[in-house]
Amino acid sequence: MIESPCIGVCTVIDNKCIGCLRTADEIKNWLYFSDKERNKITRKCLKNMEKILNYKETK
Repeated sequence: MIESPCIGVCTVIDNKCIGCLRTADEIKNWLYFSDKERNKITRKCLKNMEKILNYKETK
């Protein structure tokens, strides 16, 4: 089982969690996704988190 990318900052704004960057549907359906789907979502979230951190470092 793939662990959730949740970091405990569970606030959804414009259909996206500001903590883990998953969509509301991805959060709601997490338990029903296959490991392959969860892995894909987690990789996407980590990539988006990295983009945000890199952007903040350039400012």
